[in-house]
Amino acid sequence: MHRYRNTSGESGVVAYDIDKDSITIQFTGGDRYLYTERSAGPENIAKMQELAREGRGLSTFVSQHIRSRYARKLN
Repeated sequence: MHRYRNTSGESGVVAYDIDKDSITIQFTGGDRYLYTERSAGPENIAKMQELAREGRGLSTFVSQHIRSRYARKLN
């Protein structure tokens, strides 16, 4: 997994991993979630991947737009 840059210093995201049509996100509590195009929609996955690479806004986007639309919890 790649360390999330967290440019605001206040993110709930600590790491992420991007695949072609999915993203795995690890949150500060240690929980990891897999989000796929099927679970969250292709436009949302593309946006989440973009925000992850930028290191800003991912946690807010997930909490405001995605919520529990993950494919599965990994741990």
